[in-house]
Amino acid sequence: MANRKRNIQMKLYVTVDEKRLIDEKMSQLPTCRYGAYLRKMAIDGYIIYTGTADIKAFTKELSAIGRNINQIAKRINAGGPAYQADMDEIRERLEEIWQLQRRILSSQR
Repeated sequence: MANRKRNIQMKLYVTVDEKRLIDEKMSQLPTCRYGAYLRKMAIDGYIIYTGTADIKAFTKELSAIGRNINQIAKRINAGGPAYQADMDEIRERLEEIWQLQRRILSSQR
């Protein structure tokens, strides 16, 4: 054991589903040794992190403008007047949404 190239042992526990996923992914490669596969993935594998704060803010803005549009549509369908202030608010919200979308897209580059 002292002459081993890899002399540090690491252990990990997985669930049945995690083991199944590891086996499925491992079957796509020409290896049948867990040690080689897990070592390769731990060292060379990619971690992809996607921040979703901007998308959550975008969704919140979309929901707000959707509620405003529904309220205005309900009033108009009931025979009520459409107010210029409502239309101006919708335009402002749309502009906010477009700015947020531009920021999200530019940060993804």
